[in-house]
Amino acid sequence: MENGAFAAYLQHFGLSRQEALVYQNLLLYGKRTGYEIAKETGISRSNVYGALSVLAEKGAAYVLEESAKKYIPVKLEEFCGNWIRKLKEEEQWMRENLPDIKEAEEGYITIEGDANIRDKLHNLIRNAAERVYISGTGAHIQEFAEDLELLVEKKRKVVIITDEDGAFPGTSVYLTGDKGNQIGVIVDSKYALSGEYGGGNTNTCLYSGQKNFVELFKNALANEIRLIRIGQESLERQKRQKREGEQGDE
Repeated sequence: MENGAFAAYLQHFGLSRQEALVYQNLLLYGKRTGYEIAKETGISRSNVYGALSVLAEKGAAYVLEESAKKYIPVKLEEFCGNWIRKLKEEEQWMRENLPDIKEAEEGYITIEGDANIRDKLHNLIRNAAERVYISGTGAHIQEFAEDLELLVEKKRKVVIITDEDGAFPGTSVYLTGDKGNQIGVIVDSKYALSGEYGGGNTNTCLYSGQKNFVELFKNALANEIRLIRIGQESLERQKRQKREGEQGDE
């Protein structure tokens, strides 16, 4: 188990780093005293007992009253599921109690960092009402395969422009040259995102719902598709002429 990554992910579920390490120890070894955990983790006994008390409060551990007080972990899927359910309930409450706020008109927005770009792409694709055009490397497109499959199931139009042939049933795929780090998406002819993605956190993309930007990017993709089709037709014509020439030589 990758201790650092595991503990880091646990912190996304409301645990401090020490609490995450103590909970991880419980998950690995089961029933434990604070003394045993302190010895195995190198965390001071006072900090371990403090973390165990908080874990019990947060629903990540149960207390066993035996000759020596021991703790057992709540199953990981149960703890995480409870946390997610609580967040969803709180989100619903906030939606119902949010005062009427005038939405600011979106202009041209710069999105920085792969994680933020990825989140925006997921949300754009999942919320598509009619169609999605997406352009990028095969590996980048694959990151959003599940989102695209859901759109296909909902009978949405999905057009993919990529440099690598992949399994995307129900979509229209156009193969082109190396896409490098370039990625672009148009959703419902209303929103567009374009820029660099993958290979580092310094990448940026431009996102907008401005008509001029969307139309400009839409035309660029349409021209790229047109060139791909012309190239395919030319290749098919050359193959046909070659076959006809070979037949004429017989």
